[in-house]
Amino acid sequence: MAKILAVNISEQKKTPKKTIEAGKLIEDFGIEGDAHAGKWHRQVSLLAKESIEKAKGMRTDGLCHGVFAENLTTEGIVLHTLPVGTQLKVGDEAVLEITQIGKECHDGCAIKELVGQCIMPKEGVFARVIKGGVVRAGDAITVL
Repeated sequence: MAKILAVNISEQKKTPKKTIEAGKLIEDFGIEGDAHAGKWHRQVSLLAKESIEKAKGMRTDGLCHGVFAENLTTEGIVLHTLPVGTQLKVGDEAVLEITQIGKECHDGCAIKELVGQCIMPKEGVFARVIKGGVVRAGDAITVL
């Protein structure tokens, strides 16, 4: 079963995120309290533990959930292979729609400085919130 390992937010962009107990996904906005939330196509970012494991070969200290600025850290689902438009059910009620795979890494990226190379540009997934709900570590994530 694919699941959420961590829910992460940050109050500022371009910084690693901190893990929180539960996050409120707000329809067409993102995660409450996260700097990246808003009316755009990258409301929520997701990164698989499997992708993070690849990065651990680059540098192992300081790597924890949210260090790549992902909102949802997952396990058991190869996110970056899913096509744009794929919908994911997260927890009991939330639904996300993948809008972008990867991104261009910006100059002065705190994550790149910490780790040496950021995995988000290649394997990070971005989504918009189709249906809101509360998400927590341990919640199932399934492709609809």
